[in-house]
Amino acid sequence: MSWNFTRRGFLAAAGAGALSAAGRPIRLGGPVFLKSDDPAELAREHRRLGYSAAYCPRAKADDAARVREIERAFTAENVVIAEVGAWVNLLDPDEEKRRANFRYVAERLALAEAVGARCCVDIAGSYHPKIWYGPHPDNLSPKFFDATVENCRRLIDEVKPKRTRFTLEMMGWSLPDGPDSYLKLIRAIDRRAFGVHLDVCNGINSPERFYRNAEFTAECFRKLGPWIVSCHAKDLQWVVEMSVHFVEVIPGRGQVDYRPLLRELARLPLEAPLMMEHLKTAEEYEEGKKYIQGVARELGLSFA
Repeated sequence: MSWNFTRRGFLAAAGAGALSAAGRPIRLGGPVFLKSDDPAELAREHRRLGYSAAYCPRAKADDAARVREIERAFTAENVVIAEVGAWVNLLDPDEEKRRANFRYVAERLALAEAVGARCCVDIAGSYHPKIWYGPHPDNLSPKFFDATVENCRRLIDEVKPKRTRFTLEMMGWSLPDGPDSYLKLIRAIDRRAFGVHLDVCNGINSPERFYRNAEFTAECFRKLGPWIVSCHAKDLQWVVEMSVHFVEVIPGRGQVDYRPLLRELARLPLEAPLMMEHLKTAEEYEEGKKYIQGVARELGLSFA
């Protein structure tokens, strides 16, 4: 089947960063707060902050000049475009919104292909009538699974990406909700251009996964490693109340063990950037960056 890559193929596609005994250098990235739309200035700002991966700057796939400018500027600074976010509901209960969202995701996938991003990423969607990512009992159903397979196939077959991958994030209350359901989707979609964007924290949806997050991280990499093309860096705290409530915090302030994440990331056959997200200020991102870099140093890992 087309999803069953060979190890030789993984290594040939890896590109920058050769594997060493400790693993390849890690590409870390996050948002920048420079008020500029100039690709060269943005690329230099990423490097000034110690980033070698970036979210895609504002662009449209049909603006060929802008796309070329972004790709050249970031390549010159050895900063890869990790992802183009789509972040709309492909399973919106409203048919008109659903069609419009599909068209938007197709445009974002085309941009990821044009700019040479590692991936275009969305969630599979939700049947919630008001909140695009909200919980709904049918989000874990065979109907949801089948509709997601159809959406992913349609997007890939329409855009026909060669350089990038279309990916989904795990969610705690919708498919894929863990490595097993993600692997099942990979096999069902059966498209070489479908990959994995790994957000470990999104899959931590129970006390067991929270307390055993190192094992859960290792399981994700063991089962999904050949398809991982980009990752998110977050952390979780448990807010104690009468029901289970996890909250995202700056990396280092929670209880997520970054050691297996960084070790496994450095060992991947494909170079997958690690992108911080959901923080509020440049100072918070700086704190998270320094924590991640400190853990990496303890493990003998380096950064690109």
